[in-house]
Amino acid sequence: MALFDLLGRRWAMGIVWNLYRGPSTFRCLQSACESKSGKISPSILNKRLKDLQEARLVVRTLDGYELTPLGRQLFVLLKPLDPWSRRWGGQLTEE
Repeated sequence: MALFDLLGRRWAMGIVWNLYRGPSTFRCLQSACESKSGKISPSILNKRLKDLQEARLVVRTLDGYELTPLGRQLFVLLKPLDPWSRRWGGQLTEE
């Protein structure tokens, strides 16, 4: 339940998803997370990064922020949800 609580926080999954591509600076990560669902404020991004660091899923390096080995393992588990969620979203918009 703790994992679902963490990942259910606004922008947490987006941060994990974007960091899977590789290390990112704060500003680049902020830009990458922004989407149709809105903008991520610097304070929220900072809070989520701290949450993910405390959970040992993200680490800060000289190159910016990146996923730890645990964070990368988590992404591999979450990745199959992408095609399913796209199909599900498409069905919801059809109705």
